[in-house]
Amino acid sequence: MPVLRRVAVNGIELNVALQGEGPAVLLLHGFPHTWRLWTRVMGPLAERHRVIAPDMRGAGASTRAADGYDAGTLASDAEALLDALQVRSAAVVGIDAGTPPAFLLAMRRPDLVGRLVLMESLLGGLPGAEEFLAQGPPWWFGFHAVPGLAETVLTGHEARYVDWFLGAGTLGEGVGPDVRDAFVRAYTGAEALRCAFSYYRALPTSREQIAEAVADGRLTVPTMAVGAHPVGRALERQLRPVADHLVGHVIDDCGHIVPLHRPDRLLSLLEPFLVPGPGAGGSPARG
Repeated sequence: MPVLRRVAVNGIELNVALQGEGPAVLLLHGFPHTWRLWTRVMGPLAERHRVIAPDMRGAGASTRAADGYDAGTLASDAEALLDALQVRSAAVVGIDAGTPPAFLLAMRRPDLVGRLVLMESLLGGLPGAEEFLAQGPPWWFGFHAVPGLAETVLTGHEARYVDWFLGAGTLGEGVGPDVRDAFVRAYTGAEALRCAFSYYRALPTSREQIAEAVADGRLTVPTMAVGAHPVGRALERQLRPVADHLVGHVIDDCGHIVPLHRPDRLLSLLEPFLVPGPGAGGSPARG
């Protein structure tokens, strides 16, 4: 079972779940999640790895900071967390809102990030997502982006709102009651919602940070892009022109919340990729 620890980083405190020993793997969640997004994959990964799964800034039991929800600051949070835990090299896995900071961390610190796995997200305005965005971004991006609006409307209705995302993200199957209840608690109250929606309000800044990163360099870390429904191969297409070593996979019959919806399928991709070796990250293959 994971052990929970509070770690001071970058002027805040992160609530971090830790499990296992071995090469480090850092797991970065999205919305509306906490570290418990990884509940069904942490145990198997911990058989060979030191698994590090924080509640990201403003989420779960981590500090509800006033600001710092742009991808660059979140990448600095992740870097400081690894430093505080005396980790000199880690595989980094990001999904949804955890993907942009994972990407920027790998761009900034290829010496620290040994392997990179990015799932079910877009990377700013990088080319490749035009088909996905043909009808515009998902409706909640605009709703969440208006300062003060969404938390005012949703306070008192958090459970129903979170349930919608959990249902949509698992193709209607939902998640286990313990995890569902933990997510609802984490996103209940106006201040918890403000922090969650601050990620969306920082998207213009994150977009600029990503554009600057690829203008100045390339992604040299062995990388795997994993898509499901609805993002599919859009993230892989964004990464293809900027990554030196990229593999791409789409998990069929899988919703957005990949680690909870199809954990076994995800593990079948993660476990061999996270073990350094010839061909583990350098092939342009697709799955």
